[in-house]
Amino acid sequence: MTYEKQVRIPATYLRGGTSKGVFFRLEDLPESCRVPGKPRDRLFQRVIGSPDPYAAQIDGMGGATSSTSKCVIISPSTRAGHDVDYLYGQVSIDKDFVDWSGNCGNLSTGAGAFAIHAGYVRPVPQDGVCTVRIWQANIGKTIVAHVPVRGGQVQESGDFELDGVTFAAAEIVLEFLDPADDGDDGGAMFPTGHLVDELDVPGLGTLKATLINSGIPTVFVNAADIGHTGAELREHINGSPELLAKFEAIRVAGALRMGLIKTPEEAVTRQHTPKIAFVAPAADYTASSGKQIKAADIDLLVRALSMGKLHHAMMGTASVAIATAAAIPGTLVNLAAGGGAREAVRFGHPSGVLRVGAQAAQANGQWTVTKAVMSRSARILMEGFVRVPAGSF
Repeated sequence: MTYEKQVRIPATYLRGGTSKGVFFRLEDLPESCRVPGKPRDRLFQRVIGSPDPYAAQIDGMGGATSSTSKCVIISPSTRAGHDVDYLYGQVSIDKDFVDWSGNCGNLSTGAGAFAIHAGYVRPVPQDGVCTVRIWQANIGKTIVAHVPVRGGQVQESGDFELDGVTFAAAEIVLEFLDPADDGDDGGAMFPTGHLVDELDVPGLGTLKATLINSGIPTVFVNAADIGHTGAELREHINGSPELLAKFEAIRVAGALRMGLIKTPEEAVTRQHTPKIAFVAPAADYTASSGKQIKAADIDLLVRALSMGKLHHAMMGTASVAIATAAAIPGTLVNLAAGGGAREAVRFGHPSGVLRVGAQAAQANGQWTVTKAVMSRSARILMEGFVRVPAGSF
């Protein structure tokens, strides 16, 4: 029997916001993996340790959660006015596919920092804040990262605290420009043309829902309408196959209504989008860390599922959807926050509190959003090489 050696590929393991993933420079990938296709998917799956019927990803870099089963490719931008192109792959933990249908807002923070680490962007100024213009290649949108630098290097340590991340770090401000979907009908941000829809869900009946495409396609429902308070933690939802099936049914119904899939069966191969989230008015609750969150310190409660499980904090792209929907009077998110016009919102998630903002405007009866803003942090955890068996991609 012939035994093949492992292939070494330069890589960086990096935390961005409340996610972490394996980052690659495009030119460091094997030639067959520099373009979309099966070799690239197979490589990323082997790096992460998927598909894994044990759902543990022991034989890879993944952490067996949707927040840690991710790969990123960064390269010099081919688009005018941008510094780097950022391509994101959400690797399924136990199924045989990589989802390229959306962005990761948390790892967008890492994309800005990695652009400097990788030498694609020379920091100006040497001390201060370096602006990195990122082309998000999955969804065709611009993200501007404001990265702190010292001595021409990314400043990673700092006193910025992000609920869901154990240690403080340096703050990176992200601007998601024109985050809503583009469409000629003027209603693409709300694919159905409505701020609130009546969504028919098999087995659950008719639910009020806000279907929005800003940051990432997201289906919002009221927590009370599905028997929840909005203060649930991961173990309450993720330990119940019945509850997870209920949320998947809502997600599939929303995906069909938004036109993202044509048949319910297609949802199996599109787990990353849309997201499903439920909202409720502000209330006291205990975060997963034991921290007491007061209703007076937040505007509303939001819980969201990613890749079929309740997220431990909040996805960055879903945060953009929350910010946008909160800024538009009449959506379920806006109503849960108390209604009225607003440019920022503080929401409680399982790990604590996050503040996000969006600039929305209405013209000719249609809503547009120019940008959404949030703060995150990023830090390199390890750099060097990943190894994968030759012949596995």
